[in-house]
Amino acid sequence: MIQKAWFTLVWSYIKFGLFFYTKKITVLGRKNIPKKGAVLFAVNHPNGLVDPLYVTTTNSRQNHFLVRAASFKNPMVKKILESLYLMPIYRIRDGIKQLSNNQEIFEKCYHILAKGETLMIFPEGSHDKKRTIRPLSKGFTRIVSGALEKHPNLDIKVVPVGITYQHISDFPAKVCVNYGKPIPTREIFEANTPAKSINILKGKVTEQLKKLTVYIPDDDNYEQTLQQLNNAQVDFTNVVAVNKMIENKLFPQKKNPKKNYLKPLLYIIIINSFIPFLIWKKASKKIDEIEFIDTFRFSLNYASCTIFYGLQGYIVSIFYGNLVGFFYFSVSAFLILLYTKLAPTNAKKHKELAEVSKQV
Repeated sequence: MIQKAWFTLVWSYIKFGLFFYTKKITVLGRKNIPKKGAVLFAVNHPNGLVDPLYVTTTNSRQNHFLVRAASFKNPMVKKILESLYLMPIYRIRDGIKQLSNNQEIFEKCYHILAKGETLMIFPEGSHDKKRTIRPLSKGFTRIVSGALEKHPNLDIKVVPVGITYQHISDFPAKVCVNYGKPIPTREIFEANTPAKSINILKGKVTEQLKKLTVYIPDDDNYEQTLQQLNNAQVDFTNVVAVNKMIENKLFPQKKNPKKNYLKPLLYIIIINSFIPFLIWKKASKKIDEIEFIDTFRFSLNYASCTIFYGLQGYIVSIFYGNLVGFFYFSVSAFLILLYTKLAPTNAKKHKELAEVSKQV
């Protein structure tokens, strides 16, 4: 009971922060989420650790997650992650001996599904900014088959989830979370051999993911197609329309990006947040993968700005009274919200795609 209350509190705090960080979150197919019973969310993985944040905060189920084991090395961090229903998954890069630990994790997954709870998995195995769907690993199918083997009457639904970003490294973010139709798994495994069932399930999930997010076939024409979409400044979060362009090979004319007339407001925010800004600029230099920009920008700036504005508001209240201090804190937060909701979210020019953007 206490853990569930803690889970709800933390994720409510994160959801509030994402509201300030994201220009628009489009949620499609929410009606496809089963209200009860065992569910495995199979999610594409373009953007680091913010992917599970957007999925968890856009549905009412309390998700358990499988994440990279490296995140659990620090004992304190491990306790926090476990309290939020996160579990480590070990890969070859973690050491051959560590792979045996996965069996214990799989057993926990079977138990979670047997209780009618939910599990979130990224079957592509790693994050990648490319607007495509990579071959899915068999890990999630092994969990489903293992759970059904132990609990033959268990009705596990696999719900594919597509996440699409306008651009994964820019602030403000613009996101579409698209929930697919539930795939009943018991009937698949009852009617086929285990090997065939695994391939059928992988195929069904892959087929849906290609429709739930922007899908550009990863072939020799990938770069050209992406360039045409970026040059046309398409709204990538309008997934159906963009996929139709790709399928028909009919792209809009080249369009200039919208000018950001709110840059003066951004500079005011930076001046008012100079310490959080300096923390972020220093930390951003250590980020090697573009897929982790949003993860660290959101977490660092949300935490540091909340603390910094609170302290500044307290100092202002000492000299000018509580009302003025509260007014300062509220205006500081409102300016960020104003910029987030009104600033343009342009598609990147093709030449910028390989660059790591480390803007505020």
